[in-house]
Amino acid sequence: MRRILLASIVLAGLACRHETKAPSYLFVWAGDSTEKTSDFLAVIDADPSSPAYATVVTSLPTGVAGTHPHHTEAEMPSDGHLLANGFHAGRTWLFDLTDARRPKILASFGALAGYSNPHTFLRLPNGNVLATFQYKEDANAPAPMHGAGTMPMAMPAVAHTTGGLVEMDERGTVIRSGSAVDGTIADKRIFPYSVIEIPGMDRAVSTTTDMDEADTVATSEWVQFWKRSDLTLRKSIALPPGPRGDEQKHTGEPHLLPDGKSVYIHTFNCGLYLVRGIDGAAPTATFVKGFPGKDCGVPILTGHWWLQPVPASHALVAVDIADPEHPRDVSSVTLADEEPHWIALDPTGRRVVLNSGGYAKSNRLYVIDFDPATGTLTLDEKFRDAGSSRAGVSMSARAWPHGFTGTAMPHGTVFSR
Repeated sequence: MRRILLASIVLAGLACRHETKAPSYLFVWAGDSTEKTSDFLAVIDADPSSPAYATVVTSLPTGVAGTHPHHTEAEMPSDGHLLANGFHAGRTWLFDLTDARRPKILASFGALAGYSNPHTFLRLPNGNVLATFQYKEDANAPAPMHGAGTMPMAMPAVAHTTGGLVEMDERGTVIRSGSAVDGTIADKRIFPYSVIEIPGMDRAVSTTTDMDEADTVATSEWVQFWKRSDLTLRKSIALPPGPRGDEQKHTGEPHLLPDGKSVYIHTFNCGLYLVRGIDGAAPTATFVKGFPGKDCGVPILTGHWWLQPVPASHALVAVDIADPEHPRDVSSVTLADEEPHWIALDPTGRRVVLNSGGYAKSNRLYVIDFDPATGTLTLDEKFRDAGSSRAGVSMSARAWPHGFTGTAMPHGTVFSR
């Protein structure tokens, strides 16, 4: 009897430990809409069981204003250190978020290896970071600010030239780099946007959209293929037009498909392309789907589901890509006055955070529940400001813990691990 009682106690203890989980938070990279006060990282309670669900816990200013807070990493790294870029300033911050309620800045850096304006950061299996840097560093361009002060939201008025890829540690120490210049093609307006590694192939695939809104010339239909181990550019190919005639323009986010050798690439002109033959001399790209309108936002691939923000439809759409040549819409959530842009998935794969990237008047954060068994998307009605009649957390006209009162423009937003 004593052994049975002891076993019951042990099992009960194990069950309690199993049920205990870390609190969930959202980390929101944002800036003052007037560009007068410091950009900052906000922390929001994202635990549905918490009585403080959807409330702002704290916020940490960088001490620099108007850098255009843009992309963070797509998900929280295992070490709890998050990279976030102030794109127009060409400045990157490394945040320590291991204690979510007490965030810290560990480091910041500007141009590296002769390249400026980093955009996307990819954690590699070897512990390093692979980053896209859009432009070649220009000695005549204004230098990024390193301390308190303000920066213009507009890009410096200089003619940009092609950047490259940089492998570095998370604090900006360069390991190797490679230029995206391709002398075999006529188009010289190549600006690395996003990148993925193809494990087992010694390959990386990058896209080429220029983030400078003043650049109305670049069509950015290019996809580039690299030797990952030494960052040698192997080939550039142009995506073919879709039925509308311009879906191939402004290549965005590449994602490795479950087969481990094919890639989906979305474009900001709302095309979806299947890329194959990556390990060969002649990769191919095929148009497989279009979405309404333009400016389609940052997608997520999870299992055999493609989650696509479609601003023209004010919707997030779940697409079944089990047959990658014939993707099919399964579910959607419509947000009346929202223009979805940025999304990120929580560690369970069942919740999505969504915002407009600072591009829409609504200026709210939403949480959307996702069922990976069926692809069903459902708006989380509980994630809302106290006393509000509508779902979502407003980023407008509010008092922030670090002392700023006003409207924040959010972009990169990720869940804690």
